[in-house]
Amino acid sequence: MNKDQMTPMERFAAYAKGESIDRLPCVPVVGNGAARALGCKISEFRGNGPLIAAAHLAAYRRFGYDTVRIFTDLYVLAEAMGATVCYPRDETAHLETPAIADIADIGRLRPANPWRDGNLPALLQALEIAQKEVGHQVPVSGAVVCPLTTASFLIGTDKLIRMMRRDPEGVHRLCEIALESALNYAEAVLDTGSTFGLTEPVSSNTIISPAYFEEFSYPYLKRLCEFMHGRGKPVTLHICGKTERIWPLMADAGADCISIDEMEDLRKAKESVGHRVRVMGNVATAETLLQGSVADVRAETLDCIRKAYDNPKGFIVASGCSLPTEVPFANIDAMLDMTREVGWPITADKLAAMT
Repeated sequence: MNKDQMTPMERFAAYAKGESIDRLPCVPVVGNGAARALGCKISEFRGNGPLIAAAHLAAYRRFGYDTVRIFTDLYVLAEAMGATVCYPRDETAHLETPAIADIADIGRLRPANPWRDGNLPALLQALEIAQKEVGHQVPVSGAVVCPLTTASFLIGTDKLIRMMRRDPEGVHRLCEIALESALNYAEAVLDTGSTFGLTEPVSSNTIISPAYFEEFSYPYLKRLCEFMHGRGKPVTLHICGKTERIWPLMADAGADCISIDEMEDLRKAKESVGHRVRVMGNVATAETLLQGSVADVRAETLDCIRKAYDNPKGFIVASGCSLPTEVPFANIDAMLDMTREVGWPITADKLAAMT
């Protein structure tokens, strides 16, 4: 932390006002890799809020990035509603069995109670601890899995996609109950004093068409954004994979910042919706941060800054998605170090002179 002249809170506040900052915000999206900073096993996070908090605090203090994001896996809401999730000893959890086998069984589903069900109470406890420890200096954030993705885990992704054509009303029924769970968890996150980001990987155009996104995802994202704005909080929305054709709809839904995955072009995002939303991204998670050298990470971080530093609504240097668990610490350091070296203010001439 002594490498920076501002805390993340100070940096974000000044940046939002158009005031001078020491560097751009930088968020390598550390997920379960936080276990490596503490030296524990990922499976130990199950039901253990203090350990989740300790790991993420250790990672934040080790690297000095700009958001502490408390998140373990995409299945937390679906699990809280009856899906079966497998917890390997030292890998991220994965879905084992959806909550229901057929839409006829939807009556068995109940919205999640975040203070009681599944691993949600542990995540809330972790948020409370992190907020108390470092919330005065860095934003502490939960991750809310959005309705279409949770719906896919309630009945199975392949089955849900087939239902979009054969039983669209069934898809909406699943999304409605998933939305209730998302809103319940979002409210609980805010009650800890933290904020949250929205994650909706099944809405990717790698998986569904823009038309299906507009019909089955957009209405529920909009309602989540309206809830967040009603509590006076901005919204960051991440959708994995290809998203170029839905960037305007992501902005229309109410996102204040959109997180762009690595296969998309930050310059195109800036040109398309940069006058409406802050842009965040998009150093490649596997090819560069996991498998690349320090020099590779530095070069790609600089390239991202060149493409989007002048985005009208602002830019956050970030990984394209959550980091793989085994990303070398030196590569996370390199991403932050390059952002620090670029510093502020940023000009085209300054960037052109850097290698």
